[in-house]
Amino acid sequence: RNNIPRKSLNYKTPIEVFLSHICKEKLSNLI
Repeated sequence: RNNIPRKSLNYKTPIEVFLSHICKEKLSNLI
């Protein structure tokens, strides 16, 4: 991941978006 150019840092792969979405749901459920 460290080899990713800075320009693509703002771009997330569908998998990352999916995982981040799940993490947010889990966090919201914990609260």
